[in-house]
This record gives sequence, C-alpha cells and structure tokens, in this order.
Amino acid sequence: MAPPGAWILMPPPGPSRCERRVNDITPLPFPQPAPLRPEDVRGRIAFHAAATQVARAAKARLVARYGEVPTEQAAAIVSLGGDGCMLETQHRWLGHNIPVYGMNCGSVGFLMNEFREDGLEERLAAAQAAVLHPLRMRASTEIGGVAEALAINEVSLLRETRQAAKVRILVDGKIRLPELICDGVLVSTPAGSTAYNLSAHGPIVPLGANLLPLTPISAFRPRRWRGALLPGEAEVVFEILEAEKRPVAAVADYTEVRDVRRVEVREDRGVSLTLLFDPDHGLSERIIAEQFTV
Repeated sequence: MAPPGAWILMPPPGPSRCERRVNDITPLPFPQPAPLRPEDVRGRIAFHAAATQVARAAKARLVARYGEVPTEQAAAIVSLGGDGCMLETQHRWLGHNIPVYGMNCGSVGFLMNEFREDGLEERLAAAQAAVLHPLRMRASTEIGGVAEALAINEVSLLRETRQAAKVRILVDGKIRLPELICDGVLVSTPAGSTAYNLSAHGPIVPLGANLLPLTPISAFRPRRWRGALLPGEAEVVFEILEAEKRPVAAVADYTEVRDVRRVEVREDRGVSLTLLFDPDHGLSERIIAEQFTV
C-alpha cells in the first residue's frame, strides 16, 4: 500500500487524467456480475465511440435505434472502435462495476465482438462475462515522488535514452535477476498477454491460469533469458541501476511515470472489471485460438 500523502495517477471518467490521493479512494466490492436480462438492458445502454468517422457514425445509428442513458445509469456500456477504444472505456469507468461490451469498428479488435446493428439488446443479455483484475503499479521516482496507477494490459519499463536500461528484478522479495541490460521489461495480465507482451515474444496465457508473464524487451544481457511465468499473486519489483546515466520510464497502459528508481507491480484483486462476449466467442477461447495462429 502507498503511504498517506502519496499520489495515485488514474484516468477519471473524462478525457484527461487526474491525480487523487491514495487515502481518498475507498475500495469497492466487486461481486461476480449476474447475467443480464433483456429487460435489464432495454433503454439502459451507454455508448462510447472511438474518435473515428466509422465509430462515430455507428454510434449515431445505434443511439437512434436503441436510445442512450448517462453512463452512471447504464446496465452496460457498448464500446465502438478497436482494442484501444476498449482499453480507454475500461479505464474511464473502472470502479463503477458496469460491464463493457465491445463491437469492432477498428482494425484488430481482439477484445471486440462483431459489429452488427440488429439485436443488440438480445446480444447483451446472452453475452458471457469475463471478470479481469488489473495490475497495480507503484513507482518511486528519482526526485522522491511516489505514483500509483492501474494497468489492464501491462506495466512496462522502457529506456528513455539511447543507452540500454540496467534493471534488477526481485520476485516476492528475492533477487531473481541481479542485472538485466535491455530496452525494457514488462509484466502482463493474462488478458494483456496477447498485446505488447506477445509483440515482445512473451507467452500467451489463458485467463484461468493465474499466471503473470514477465517478459524482457530486446534483452542484451543475459542474452538468452526469455522471461518467466509468475504466480498471479507474486509481487515483482524492478530496481533501476545507474538511473542517472540510464533513465527509465514506467508505463501502466497509458499512464507514464518518467525517471523511476523503483517500480513495484502486483495484481490487485480488490479491483475488477467485466467484459462481455458473444457465446462461443469468449476471451478465453480467443486466447487459446491465438496460440494456433500462424
């Protein structure tokens, strides 16, 4: 836990980030959501569209057909765009315990369902829920500041200059790698294991595996280290070596803290978010199928 007076950086339900004191935030209960019924969602849908012409036009048609309520009153949020839009929607309404159903109006759309205008209320009622827990990052900076943020995909450490970063890695208080020379290193959630983690040649992790991939980014020494799979309850600590000469930034999804000295990462089981997927096309199935994509 962060000490009283430390700052926590989290995106609010709005277009920009804000800072709130850690001791001002009250933990919320997050029960397993009950299945939605058609009467639950009828007239109680909120829409969030990416800033593209295609997504905005799709939202206009859907609002004209199904109506729209303020997000705080919604039984479900429909996110229109790609995976980036889904991530933004989750962050903006994290803590409100409103399930999010994505429809693909973007490119990849790994977290999205197929876009169709017909039968939206019925699709929401039939959707399967996937409950995810984010990573909590606590970063100590070179000037003595402390920042916290939540990551739904991953927490990554990235070099800030032309020189490679030097990082010591501890897992549950034990030094596991005294020195990693690299462009960066990341810890991913299972849901985020198909994102930046996969691009960095990390493993894809099924949702129910209770594992966190720890993956180097362009490791120079030790050259053959390819990362590790850690228990979901593990705490990972990164200590930055030669920080003045080799500055490092820590990024939790899209919250960036520069010139860090020490970064602590753990899964926060006190925070949950719910994604909705069409039957037989759930997130667990997509993660398994992605491992057989060539």
